[in-house]
This record gives sequence, C-alpha cells and structure tokens, in this order.
Amino acid sequence: MTISDRPASGSPNASALRVRNLRVGFGHPGGDDAVSGVSFDVATGECLAIVGESGSGKSVTARSILGLAGSTARVRADELSLAGESVLGLSEPAWRRRRGRDVGLVLQDALASLDPLRPIVREIGDSLRLHTDLDPAERTRRVLEVLEAAGLPDPQLYAGRRSGELSGGQRQRALIAAALALDPPVLVADEPTTALDVTVQAQVLGLLERVRARGTAIVLISHDLAVVSRIADRIAVMHDGRIVETGTTNKVLTDPRHPETRRMLAAVPVDKPRFTRLAPATAVRDAGPPPRMTERPAAAAVTAAAPGPPAAIEAIGLAKTFRGPHGSAHQAVHEVSFRLARGSTLGIVGESGSGKTTTARLVLALTAPDAGEVRLLGEPWSALTEKDRRARRPLVGAIYQDVLASFDPRLSVREILQQAVAGPTPARPARTGSRGGAAAVAALLENVGLPSALLERRPAELSGGQRQRVGIARALASRPQVLICDEPVSALDVSVQAQVLDLLDELQRELDLSLLFISHDLGVIQHVSDEVAVMHDGRIVETGTATEVFTAPAHPYTRALLASVPRLV
Repeated sequence: MTISDRPASGSPNASALRVRNLRVGFGHPGGDDAVSGVSFDVATGECLAIVGESGSGKSVTARSILGLAGSTARVRADELSLAGESVLGLSEPAWRRRRGRDVGLVLQDALASLDPLRPIVREIGDSLRLHTDLDPAERTRRVLEVLEAAGLPDPQLYAGRRSGELSGGQRQRALIAAALALDPPVLVADEPTTALDVTVQAQVLGLLERVRARGTAIVLISHDLAVVSRIADRIAVMHDGRIVETGTTNKVLTDPRHPETRRMLAAVPVDKPRFTRLAPATAVRDAGPPPRMTERPAAAAVTAAAPGPPAAIEAIGLAKTFRGPHGSAHQAVHEVSFRLARGSTLGIVGESGSGKTTTARLVLALTAPDAGEVRLLGEPWSALTEKDRRARRPLVGAIYQDVLASFDPRLSVREILQQAVAGPTPARPARTGSRGGAAAVAALLENVGLPSALLERRPAELSGGQRQRVGIARALASRPQVLICDEPVSALDVSVQAQVLDLLDELQRELDLSLLFISHDLGVIQHVSDEVAVMHDGRIVETGTATEVFTAPAHPYTRALLASVPRLV
C-alpha cells in the first residue's frame, strides 16, 4: 500500500512521542548541557515544529529522539517514549531495530545521507529487507510505491539511479521515501527544505502534509518560520538549549511572547520592503557610526562622477553550452542580457539548473561565454585576455554560499584577510605584516562587525554567520565597486541571514557598491533588490523593478514561483 492510501493509525489524540525533562550534555560531566529540561508531546497525525537558530539545541533534541546524539553525549530524561514504550537507555543494536520501523529520520543534506555507490532501489530496499518478510519482488514494488508517493515521476527510471545522478529536490524526495518505506508512526525531519528551490520546497512540504494527514506524527526541525507556518500544528521555540515558548502555530506567529520569537519573526525577509532592517542594530554593528573604508582609486572616482555613468555590469547576449559524455550538450545560458546600474542591486532568481550560477561565473570571467560579452563599468571585460583583466580584477568581488569551502582551512582569519589585502600574487601571506596591512585587516573586520578576538581563529572554529562575515570582509579587501553574491545567505539561520542582509545593505550605501545578488529565495530577492531578473531554463523570462515583478508578475513561470513562496500566517 502507498503512503496516500494506508489507513491512519491510532486515535487523533494518542501520544506517538513523549519527551519529559530531556537533558543532553557533551564532554565532562558537570559541564553545561546543550539541551536542558526539554519536554513535549506529539500526537498521532500532528506536526510539532521545533524552531531556533544554530546552537539552540533543536538538532541535538531531534537526534536524541532517535538515539543518534553521539557516543560522547550524556542523554538523560524523566521519560522518552515512542507509542508508550520507553526508549531510554536502548543499546545501539536495539536502536537499529527501532529506527525506520518506529521512527524515521529525514536530514537536510540528502547527498551526504544517501550512499553514492548504490542505486536508490537498493538504498530503500535494504530497510525493507532488514525489517520485513517481503520477498525481493515485493520489496521492489514497495520501493516504487514510496518513490511515486514522494513525488518522483517515473519511479522505475529514478529507482535505478544513484544519488549523484539526481537533482537536489529528487534526492530529498528519495530520502523522504526511504524514511517512510516502513510507515513509521513518528517522522523526525531535520531542516528537510533548507536550501531547496521554492517549488521543490513546496513539493516536499506537500508530501509531509499528506504523510501527517494519514496519521504520522511529525517533528519538524527548522529555522524557517515561513515554512513552519504552512505545515505545523504547534510550535516550540528553542533558545540556549531550552524551550522558551510553545503554542499553536497561529498563536506563536501572531502573538509572540518571548523576545527570541519576536526577533526570529522580525528577521523573516518575506514581504519586508527594501531598506527595512531585519535584525536589531546591535546585531550588525557595534555602537557608533560605521567605519568607512579607504577611498577608491582616483580613476574610479572620476568615472563615477562623470555625467551619465555607465552600468556597473552589462551583459549582452550571453550564451554557454557545456559538453557532456558521449557528445551530449547542455545549454546552461541562452541569450542572457541585463544591466546592473551603479550603486543598485539586481536580483537574479530561479530554480536550480536555471543558469544563475553559470551566469555569475560568466560575469566574473571565470567561464568564457560561447557568445555575447560582459562589460564592466562601460569597458570590455569578458572579451579581454586574463592578463589584460588582471589589473581590473580588484574592481569585482565575490561572496559565495559555501564560504567554508572557499577558505584555506590552514589559515587564520588574520592570514586570510592579509592575503586578500596583499592581492593574488603571494602564495601565502607573510606572518609579519606591515602596519598598513594590519590597519587594513582591522578596518575590514570592523566593517563587517567582527571582534579582533577572532583574528587568530581558523574558519572551522567560526560559526556560520562569522564565516560569512569573514567572506564579505575578504571580498571588500580590494575595494571593489561590484560584488557578485551567489546564494550568500541560503545556508544561514534566519536571524544570522538577517544580520548579513542588513550588513550588505549598510555596506552598499556606505561604499556605493553595485550588487548582483543571485538566489533561489524569492523572499530574500524581494527584500534586497531594486531590479529583478527571473531565470528559467537558461533564459531570462521576466525583468522589472522588484515592486513590478512581485506585485504584478507577467510571466507564468514567475507567477508559479510566487505562488509557491511560504508566508507567515
């Protein structure tokens, strides 16, 4: 039987999961607990959302429910039960018999969660082999059923593929199918839609809604209150390892009582006008006026002051085709043209595979176009040789989604910024920098609101928000006039995202920066952009001011995207 036609189990008020006074600590006994005194119930057919920023304890809570807190964790509770049966103190072999059958788990990173060497049919079929008496043919039929129920078209085709051969949304739906193959009464979904396109996100949420309607109890872990508002019956807000507020979804979102809840709601960018601050001022900068960077070169100032300044970036008829194995070809970008005005923000929005990132690489001249050209400040850019471009490269900075992967993990923050200030020539920054270099590093750190105490830390020792700020500081080191921002906040908690967006807004106004902001998140794009370009299948299908595109979309694809955006109740 499929997910959609199995009968609901248990009465609607029966408790599928009960947690009482959960405490989870790491390291030496007597230290601070990561989770302290957490209690909640989830009934059959109910969705409880546990929300909070990174470090709040929500993921530790989720993993403790499945016995996955880790070998160094000290998990204690007055009660931790599934369907009335205690799971406190279960051995690992006992937990392996319960996971999948009594409680399923869906994680954010489907690519890391699925075995890259096995096709999906074997990945899902193994749980059926271990927990049921189904014969091989019956197991295959069940795998196809759950893949179809999870929204994968032509499940026979996708069942034979490995995770690396699937898109992000396809992988996430395969992971959900795997978690639901045994029809567990409880499903824990830890950030299942983070970093997914808005349309894929809507599909995943629709699937979870159908699962809940058939009687499965869902614990949804998320930092995205707009997503939570669509599916959750109740919300528990976590902060510093404790639940600080709980109630029905409507009550928590429309009448928040705790400052943490109010701060998270204020940070949601959906429907927040341009220049509206999302985070408290103290979260972005220290008190006092923001510091200013060193003045730009005189030549740039003359160009900016000239009447009728040219566009910061102008793309004209860009096209790019990538060749695959056996002579196959994929046209990632087709006849793309746009204009980024000086001192403004152009948002490029679209789903994965729409051509956004390829367009960014073409603008950065990291990929050569097959046709068309990019002009920088009115002068040739993509048409130049790299040797001729080198002198002008400092005019263009870049901020990436996975900033950790873009850092040398061996270098400290000081060394990363010294290297950026020195330019691309030295292979490794000198450890005894000049006074000017030290002052420039200090100014960069001040500009992004980071304390000097972080200078000796390495990237892995920083939080996600701190790393992203260091990435912005590095991009500003050459005093650029244009910043290319490729999904710079998609992996951040909503509160940290708010701080970074406010910071970029302040820096743009201080330094007269021109921003090309690329994202799949329409709420973010609406908030940060002056002009918007919508990409689909390698083409720009609609352009206009942010107000025009979001209030009166002309293209059917834009209307479909906007209809999928989750909004607060």
